[in-house]
Amino acid sequence: MPSSKLLKDFGFEEEIWEESKGAFVPTGFPAPVKKYKLVWEVPNMSIEETYFWVLSHLRDGWGYTNVDKTIDVFAAAENSAFFGVTQQRIGLQQDKVSQFLATIGKMIKELFQLVRELRIIEERLKYYEDSMKGDEAAEIALKGIWIDLVEGGAKNPASVYGMAHQVQFTALPDLFFSTHPRTAAEVDKVVDTERAQFNKVVRNVLKRKLAQYLRWKEATYKELKTRFGFVLKYLKQHYEIIKMYMTWVKPYLRHIRRLTLDEEKVLTPDLISAFEGSMLEVELLAHKFPGGNKKYKSCILVHFLFRTRPAMSYQQEGYQRGPIHVGKVEINIRGYVWTDEQIKKFKEMRKAEDFELMRSVSESVKAAMDALGDELQRYLKKAEESEKEEKEKAEEKPKTVFEKFVNRLLGKKVEEKKEEGKKEVEKEKKKKEIKLKWWQENAEKKAAKNEVLLVAYETYKNFKKAHNMIQW
Repeated sequence: MPSSKLLKDFGFEEEIWEESKGAFVPTGFPAPVKKYKLVWEVPNMSIEETYFWVLSHLRDGWGYTNVDKTIDVFAAAENSAFFGVTQQRIGLQQDKVSQFLATIGKMIKELFQLVRELRIIEERLKYYEDSMKGDEAAEIALKGIWIDLVEGGAKNPASVYGMAHQVQFTALPDLFFSTHPRTAAEVDKVVDTERAQFNKVVRNVLKRKLAQYLRWKEATYKELKTRFGFVLKYLKQHYEIIKMYMTWVKPYLRHIRRLTLDEEKVLTPDLISAFEGSMLEVELLAHKFPGGNKKYKSCILVHFLFRTRPAMSYQQEGYQRGPIHVGKVEINIRGYVWTDEQIKKFKEMRKAEDFELMRSVSESVKAAMDALGDELQRYLKKAEESEKEEKEKAEEKPKTVFEKFVNRLLGKKVEEKKEEGKKEVEKEKKKKEIKLKWWQENAEKKAAKNEVLLVAYETYKNFKKAHNMIQW
């Protein structure tokens, strides 16, 4: 059951239940409009019949087609046959989870490498872009990279640094780093104009080196741009696959949570390890809009607490071995008048109780993602923007200057008229809303409350009738 703090965090007022004279204990449930309690114990009672009778009564008898199961947990005695079968099923689920988590861990590791590669490519592209804008420092840096990586530095006798050891080419490195033609086509003109004082042999070698460098620069810039776009898309795909694996692993974590024994129920005096016994807890939330309502729903919350003796038996159909539960059931029927937002909060509160394991896994993955810093989010945003631009280019049709002018002029007038019309409509709408809001809300609340009172009582009364109980 949720704590008082959890109820308060989700905006619910806690119900106080009188257990015995003068003693009040919190139940862990929100305060209901009406509550009924049934305790039924029969030696040969089947709990499945009890559960499905209530479910069918709400669905078929009262039209509550929206029924959510908010709690489904159990506990079994350690020496019972049911305990052994359950542990085998948990083992299979745990193996699958471990495989998924190992794959997720491997992919997160690869994500670090992809971000690092993008960072290196982006850094190199910055040199190219600055160089094209006329930044001399960036141009010198690129020339240094070309000499070291392409020519092999001083180890290669034919490189700029290698040829500098020869007498007639001692000035070649200085000339190479200080001469900056924009393209390969401008090399001859720039060298002959700016370096006319040097002999023809030196100028020819300088032209050859600059032409080679500029061709390399042009080709590698295009290659790096393509590579950056490819890795960016691959990073986005990789990230989406990790999210997909997380989506896949969540049901298994949920099943493990539900199959794992509830420690609180194991320690209860109703469950003895030497006996063939089990405790089950199930909760249903049925909700619908009563006729005419648009905001407030009538909600019936039915909580089952079973203390059972599971008997493992072979079923005639399929010759499969499975448990038959017989024993005692405690049913609490609570009625509420809630909005869709309150129903959503109640279900979130139940999930907050049950998904500690899932939350810890999600938080560990999130922590790994956070370790990448803002760069991951920045690259993911770039990938989305790139995809958006590509779609817009594919969908965009060329327009004439006249079409653009007419569209802009007409669009502006239409927008102005729309805005004026919207303002008038909104004013009238607000006036009507102020007049009708109070009356409608009260009428809807009353209708939902009347529905809750009727359905809760009829479910309680009809269950007693159907199971031959005393009535008054």
